[in-house]
Amino acid sequence: MLDRFATALLRPAVTAGARGLVRAGVGANTVTLAGFALGLCAAWLIAQEHYLEGALVILLSRLCDALDGAVARLTQPSDAGGFLDIALDFLFYASIPLAFAWADPVANALPAAVLLAAFMGTSTSFLAFAVLAAKRGMVNTQYPDKAFYFLGGMTEATETLAFFVAMCIWPEAFSGLAYWFAALCGFTVLTRLWWGWQTLRADPQNLP
Repeated sequence: MLDRFATALLRPAVTAGARGLVRAGVGANTVTLAGFALGLCAAWLIAQEHYLEGALVILLSRLCDALDGAVARLTQPSDAGGFLDIALDFLFYASIPLAFAWADPVANALPAAVLLAAFMGTSTSFLAFAVLAAKRGMVNTQYPDKAFYFLGGMTEATETLAFFVAMCIWPEAFSGLAYWFAALCGFTVLTRLWWGWQTLRADPQNLP
C-alpha cells in the first residue's frame, strides 16, 4: 500500500547510490546477494536476542534491495536478476519470524507460524497472478520498474519492514504484532484473490 510513496520519496538517494555502485563496477546481482546475506545476518542476530542490532541490519539489507533494481536499470536488467531478487526476498521475509521463534520458542512459535502461513498466502497470490499476467503481456503501470507484474495490497514491502523493525524494538510485543500483521496479510490475500479472479475472468484471452 505504501511502496509507491516510499519509492518516490527515496528514489533520488537510491539513484545516486546506484550510480556510485555502477562507477565502482558493482553489479546488480552482487548487490542482491549482499542484501540477502545481510538479511540472514539480521535473522541470526534476532535469534540470538540482539534485537536492535538485528533491526539495523534489516534496514541495511532492504537498502540493498532498493539499490539492486536501480543498479540493474542503469546497466542491463535481466530476467535472471529479477528471478534472483524476488526469490531471495521471500526467503529473507520468512527468516525473520523464524528467528523470533528461535529466540523464544515458548512465547513466539505459534504467532510466528501464523505469520509464516499468512506470508505463504501473500506470496502465492502475488506470484500466481504475476505468472498469468506475464503470459498475457499485462503490465502494471503503477510499478513500471518491476521485473514482473507487481500486484499490490495492504501489506507490501514497506509495511513488512515497518512491522519487522517494530518487532525488534518491542520484542516482548512480537506475539501481538505478528497476529495483527498476519490479519492484515489475510486481508491482502482476500483482495488479491478477488481482484485477480475478476481481472482474469474479464480478460478476453480467458479460456472457458
